[in-house]
Amino acid sequence: MAQYFQIHPTHPQPRLIKRAVDIVRAGGVIAYPTDSSYALGCHIGDKAAMERIRRIRRVDQNHNFTLVCRDLSEVAQYARVSNADYRLLKANTPGPYTFILPATREVPRRLQHPKRKTIGLRVPDHVVAQALLAELNEPLMSSTLILPGEELPLSDPEEIRRRLEHDVDLVVDGGFCGLEPTTVVEIEGGRASVARQGKGDNARFTV
Repeated sequence: MAQYFQIHPTHPQPRLIKRAVDIVRAGGVIAYPTDSSYALGCHIGDKAAMERIRRIRRVDQNHNFTLVCRDLSEVAQYARVSNADYRLLKANTPGPYTFILPATREVPRRLQHPKRKTIGLRVPDHVVAQALLAELNEPLMSSTLILPGEELPLSDPEEIRRRLEHDVDLVVDGGFCGLEPTTVVEIEGGRASVARQGKGDNARFTV
């Protein structure tokens, strides 16, 4: 049975944030709010938790997970970023964008695209997500909370608890945060192309 924490969307309770991060560190899977929609998250090094997320979403081994980072210094640890890439990232983070970049050796192979050796990274503009990342002090391995056969992410924390109470370890109720997944942007050599339209201003990435 999943635990359920009601966390204030603008003034997160430190005690609950710490308990949520303890669950992640212990191998748990959590549902948590971001600036685009709710997401499933787990510890970056936990293969079993990652497989649980795959089962919840019913996705195969080619599904791209995203590393949700606190800031650009974490992004640079997990992706190879040129000066031109960095300027583009700096202008668009934090925000509802997932950036596809070449992965560094810090990224476990199971998280990389099997052929292109890339990784999805994002920096969310959401107080609760940022509080979780600050306490964890490393990225959350994440996937948008879209259930099999559905087009939109779940947005109601009570519904998330009802439908996933036996599949996740914790639902972080940070209120309604939207129904759109992130815009996915592929970056190479300072040039960006939109791979998936989502939340945010996509026009800034047109070349």
